[in-house]
Amino acid sequence: MQFQQLQYFVAVAETRHFTRAAESVHVAQPSLSQQIKALERELGADLFLRARGNITLTDAGEALLPLARRILADADTARHEVLELVQLRSGRVRLGATPSLCTGLLPDVLRAFHDRYPGVRLLIEEGGSHDLVRELARGALDLALVVLPLPTASPALTTVELLREDLVVVSSPEAPRPGGGRRAVRIADLEGERLVMFRHGYDLRELTVAACRSAGFEPDFAVEGGEMDAVLGFVRAGLGMAVVPRMVAARSGRGLRVTPLARPGLHRTIALAHRSDVAPPRAARELQRMLLER
Repeated sequence: MQFQQLQYFVAVAETRHFTRAAESVHVAQPSLSQQIKALERELGADLFLRARGNITLTDAGEALLPLARRILADADTARHEVLELVQLRSGRVRLGATPSLCTGLLPDVLRAFHDRYPGVRLLIEEGGSHDLVRELARGALDLALVVLPLPTASPALTTVELLREDLVVVSSPEAPRPGGGRRAVRIADLEGERLVMFRHGYDLRELTVAACRSAGFEPDFAVEGGEMDAVLGFVRAGLGMAVVPRMVAARSGRGLRVTPLARPGLHRTIALAHRSDVAPPRAARELQRMLLER
């Protein structure tokens, strides 16, 4: 089995077309077909069902595809690791983070990292913890900032807790104060209040809804389905209240009233995750060190 054969196999699996796959990997179509057939002989199984104008994966092909993608991603990571200069004057870091962490935690850390290593490219992917864990597992990210506990436990990942962050209630200054104007409100005080809620798959959505149900009521949504910036904008417009991380409220608090939650309050645990079986590239390890220091 050759690395090039896996590359050709993934190209055909993704395009479902031998000619387009050959074009994408810059090789003649007959050469690509010959390499696919050689790979099938090596494995002792057909990888594709070939019908005129319809290329589909066999069961063997479906089993091989995620493994082949991981091998190619690992090889890509190794290539970039070798190409990095010892002085970290070049390279890249592929970092995943939830949108709220991109807003609250990352700007200052990334600015400090960029000031120290201006030649290192920072590639940021926003997503929910579930999506980021999947991207880490398949080798598409070097590091990810996720919210614990993870949606699905993964022995292939190593997580290190960074911080425990308080959540607060934000509302429009023109709207009535939550909880009758008390300095700190309970989750129970949000019963009957109109909430601006994040989209499905957002960690903060699940946390807020679970807290409301534990307090004995179903939350009432005025608007739902937004990302962090949209939610804050809707709150500023007076459409409702939202539960957001304290760091986000502190950074984006202009035009917002921030009210703490009374004890025991609501918290979330932020962790830094990476694959257990592959060491992050050197530039990623340096960003990891800076995040842990902060």
